[in-house]
Amino acid sequence: MGGRGDRGKPHKTAGESIKGFLRLKDHVKHELGKIAVPQDVEIVPSLPKTRSGKIMRRVLKAKELGQNPDDISTLED
Repeated sequence: MGGRGDRGKPHKTAGESIKGFLRLKDHVKHELGKIAVPQDVEIVPSLPKTRSGKIMRRVLKAKELGQNPDDISTLED
């Protein structure tokens, strides 16, 4: 990912958990160009996908805008 570092982070029950730091923006800038560098990055536990494995981008957009994603009948269980 263009460089990374990990360190311990305090955790309520486990005492410590791992926090990773990635140089994603540098990697994207180098590989795809400055125009493709994301302004914001959100780490999520999973992505909405269809049963065939395609990412449902419209569901992500609706979530970001606080809207209803409408038809999600093809959403993977």
